[in-house]
Amino acid sequence: MTTNVGALAEPSHSGAAHSRAHQITNFLAMVLPFGAFVAALFLLWGSLVTWIDIVALAVAYTLTCIGITVGFHRLLTHRSFQTYRPVRYTLAVLGTLAVEGSVIKWVADHRKHHDHTDEEGDPHSPHGNGDGVLGALKGLWHAHVGWLFNTVGQADRLRYAPDLVKDRGMRLIDAADKPLMLAGLVIPFLVGLLVKGTVTGGLLTLLWVGLVRVFLLHHATFSINSICHFFGRRRFPTDDHSTNVGWLSLATFGESWHNNHHAFPTSAFHGLRRRELDLGGMFISAMERLGLAWEVVRVSPERQREKAAAGTA
Repeated sequence: MTTNVGALAEPSHSGAAHSRAHQITNFLAMVLPFGAFVAALFLLWGSLVTWIDIVALAVAYTLTCIGITVGFHRLLTHRSFQTYRPVRYTLAVLGTLAVEGSVIKWVADHRKHHDHTDEEGDPHSPHGNGDGVLGALKGLWHAHVGWLFNTVGQADRLRYAPDLVKDRGMRLIDAADKPLMLAGLVIPFLVGLLVKGTVTGGLLTLLWVGLVRVFLLHHATFSINSICHFFGRRRFPTDDHSTNVGWLSLATFGESWHNNHHAFPTSAFHGLRRRELDLGGMFISAMERLGLAWEVVRVSPERQREKAAAGTA
């Protein structure tokens, strides 16, 4: 690690992660989308929503979910395929628009999660929070959103994400996380304003495509940390509590085949059977056919059978 890279990298300090400003920011990032979602339900009941908002919501959700699952997770965290630098940066920007933290912080935290899954040191395990129903509820709350107020961002960037720290373009995207997240709200408002021609129309588009989209995507992806480490089925023996939860696969673009993922972390595909819907994997396959992805990591049926058999031996 060169000296200048270390100087440019933002060190990870527990105090910084727990600062009042940090906690307030995360609190607002949780509460505002939730409030917007409740308001949107009332507006939907009153038919104060247009097809433009619903279509734009679907498109924005798809793009930012791809940014998280394909960009932040499978490409940047686990390097399950290779692509061109501009594609890497585009996926990193889309992931940032999901409002789940800056790219280097997200990757560092997730790599730390894999190093200490469901053990001491895991940033967001639902286990180890006491016995009984109360302990389970406390653990699920911590894994779902509670960790965002105490253990998020503590992973040492130079230890867990040195490859991204060395990348000047990735550092710039990481440093621009707040402006990018703000742009994710401003752009829907401007689109609504231009298409509908009124400030009210712009605000409604902001509500649906900005805040409601963030709310839905947050709780879909947060469920991987909570639900997919507590409920579900286990096809493969792993040294953790990861599970497969099929009903979450559509909303998470395949991330909820989580036991599969922990069994084969570098696999570009989390759905390993035909019936396991994996939109993220399908997107990577499409990139591969277009020449935008290569060295795509696949797990052979033989390896899957061997891994599964190890749990029954």
